[in-house]
Amino acid sequence: MTEATSYPLTWDLASLYPHPEHADFENGLKQMKASLEDLVTRVAQLSTSTNPQTDAGVWGDFLSDYQSAVSELAGLFACLECYCSEDANNKHYQVLMARLASIRPLRENIETQLQLTVRDISDEVLQQFCQQDARLQEIQFFLEDCKRNAKLRLPKEQEILASQLAVDGLHAWGRLYDRLSGDLKIQIMEKGELVERSPGQVHFDSPQRSIRENNFYAANKAWDTIADSCADALNHLAGTRLTVYSHLPVADHLDAPLIYNRMQRGTLDTMWSVISKRKQKLVQFLEKKAEMLGLSKLSWYDLNAPLPLSGGESPEIPYDRACELIVNSFDKFSPDLSEFAERALRERWIEAENRPGKRQGGFCTTFPVQKQSRIFMTYTNSADSMSTLAHELGHAYHSYVLKDAPYALSDYPMNLAETASTFAEAVLGEQRLKAAKSKAEELQILDGMLGDSVSFMMNIHTRFLFEDRLHQERQEGELTPDRFSELMQQAQQEAYADALDESGLNPQFWISKLHFYISELPFYNFPYTFGYLLSLGVYALADTFSDPSEFAEKYRELLIATGCQVTEEAVANTFGYQLGEADFWNKSIDIIDRRVDRFLELAE
Repeated sequence: MTEATSYPLTWDLASLYPHPEHADFENGLKQMKASLEDLVTRVAQLSTSTNPQTDAGVWGDFLSDYQSAVSELAGLFACLECYCSEDANNKHYQVLMARLASIRPLRENIETQLQLTVRDISDEVLQQFCQQDARLQEIQFFLEDCKRNAKLRLPKEQEILASQLAVDGLHAWGRLYDRLSGDLKIQIMEKGELVERSPGQVHFDSPQRSIRENNFYAANKAWDTIADSCADALNHLAGTRLTVYSHLPVADHLDAPLIYNRMQRGTLDTMWSVISKRKQKLVQFLEKKAEMLGLSKLSWYDLNAPLPLSGGESPEIPYDRACELIVNSFDKFSPDLSEFAERALRERWIEAENRPGKRQGGFCTTFPVQKQSRIFMTYTNSADSMSTLAHELGHAYHSYVLKDAPYALSDYPMNLAETASTFAEAVLGEQRLKAAKSKAEELQILDGMLGDSVSFMMNIHTRFLFEDRLHQERQEGELTPDRFSELMQQAQQEAYADALDESGLNPQFWISKLHFYISELPFYNFPYTFGYLLSLGVYALADTFSDPSEFAEKYRELLIATGCQVTEEAVANTFGYQLGEADFWNKSIDIIDRRVDRFLELAE
């Protein structure tokens, strides 16, 4: 029986759209398809309407209708994704998701034609267009971004065909993984009985190492049963992308994710270079944690283990308490952020109940028409779960800040999205540190914060190295499940700087990590590290403002800039950071080093 809480544990979806089993939802799909088909016809006419003096109004009308349609489409996708996540085994939802996915090529058709048309318009003419119509002037950045994204487009007819084939090709492999992982059950021992749990219900943060180890091997045993199918999915996701890239003017498989993130390659290279040179402090942290746990080296399943500290206090954090801590911590930074979080928690924007049948992981999704968000997660009464909740509320606040912007300027890249979420975690973490009542409590909080640092600078690095090498080898042919495991083990050894026990690595991580199977975006990894280090650097600037409200407002400016500026400009124009220089990344890692030093001091 679920314990009563002041903050609701389940979300409200009914107020957003009709239930998927209701006829009105079906009618909504039909109307959406008709609207997009009309826009497909109209976008084709834009290629012949390129006179700024006479045709700017035509462009303004089209783009207004386009924004209305795609914002409604985004809401329908978000709604169905929420239902699929809370009931992973519901076949009807899965069928509807496939139907909705079949509409996706219409939007991609529109985007393709629009980008190719804008690509062929000179910068001077495009500027004239925007000056002739206020609606175009408002979203000029969006049109300029269309020109940049056109680099990733095939010729018109090929691009349209590719997007249609992707429904039963590229995106179908992603949906296959969702079904396989959603149906997966893991058998674990609880109180002397063998029970079945969903992947999201199996954790590795028990204070008892035998439980962590048994859960780890039980989970991998279950994931192994779908390894062959997952290998097929990974091979074909990467293979499809590489085939498309071979017909585009791109240098390699990293160009696309960099363009999607509105980010320069030099920024990415500098970030990883500095991280690789600055990992030794984190290695010291991992070594000290292993010593405190009575181990020579940590294994994969020890990374989230709680420290063996005395004091008698339960490490569990009930959901109500977590919500209170988050709201109060946010208030110390910005009353606006705090009030928003309170509203989201009270008005049932969040699905946090720990129950069977839910998908693993967590996410925040936006409903542009209703100007609301919904958060999906499974709360497990842990500090890690509380951080996840703060993380997702950071995403929701980002969307909230941009809720009144034109839809075309509310779509920010993933790397800057992860800045908002990890910033919210930083606010929570720092306030918890300040409020610590004992050295033992401070040590526990630092352990959690440095565990995040390990995740972003080592775990995410693992994923990046694995995916990079996977794409390199995939050019020569398909990889076997065993080869995927070899690449994963090599990536873990390098990314963790050999700090983990070689016999305790997780070569099968490629099977269980959902992010590798997201068909919409490749390299769903490095933006997390980028956002984490950027948020650390930005949060550290708070002390340079005499008035805290000025810093909070500057932070809002950064969030707004994410929708209408490229990444490097958004940061430079608000906080003055130059992302292509090592100095910025070193300053962020300096903060982590100071935390490690304090952890080592307390541990002694």
